[in-house]
Amino acid sequence: MELAVVIPAHNEGGNIGPLIREVGAALAGVADYEVVVVDDGSSDATGVQATAAACDVSHLTLVRHPAPAGQSFAVLTGVRAASAPWIATLDGDGQNDPADIPRLLAARDREAARGGPLLLAGHRAARRDSWLKRVSSRVANGVRGRLLGDATPDTGCGLKLFEREAFLALPHFDHMHRFLPALFIRAGGRVVSVPVGHRPRTRGRSHYGLLNRLGVGIVDLLGVMWLMRRRRR
Repeated sequence: MELAVVIPAHNEGGNIGPLIREVGAALAGVADYEVVVVDDGSSDATGVQATAAACDVSHLTLVRHPAPAGQSFAVLTGVRAASAPWIATLDGDGQNDPADIPRLLAARDREAARGGPLLLAGHRAARRDSWLKRVSSRVANGVRGRLLGDATPDTGCGLKLFEREAFLALPHFDHMHRFLPALFIRAGGRVVSVPVGHRPRTRGRSHYGLLNRLGVGIVDLLGVMWLMRRRRR
């Protein structure tokens, strides 16, 4: 297969089924693909709903964590379970639009001739979130970009495309998904931001807030700064 769509999901029983069907519609005739859903210790019907949607996609693999491990480890589990050489990631809440995946594939094809590890990162130019989320993300992206030099306007967007082997060669830690641009640059790669759509959450509730991200975000930022400095030396 050419492409694996990895979807980490925690308590997204109302969203995961429609999202899987949208992936099938978006990639029909575009790429030979598989879908890998990682149920990150959900207490609802996420796994059941994902299995029910299996007939609407080319091939679906469901992996379940026995307890919540976080988004970064769910993505890592999904990439390890995938067999395709290229990975596209989507958040399980349905706010990323699978119809944007072909846009990332087209950008990959345009950039392929330059060589080296490549990360295509979605940029939510018009976010459909609360004003607090939009402001806090804008501040976080500005601080992160200044300190890490990742030149990426929206590192928090869950819609990304990268090579499986390049991702598996990166250092892995909790919350690493927010630092993928810097980690790819550290590995000698390039990051290309691609404008993508963004949709409001219509079911369930967000698992992220300002307070539960601020403290760990500062610690993680310091850790990645250390990684970047050690690599240069």
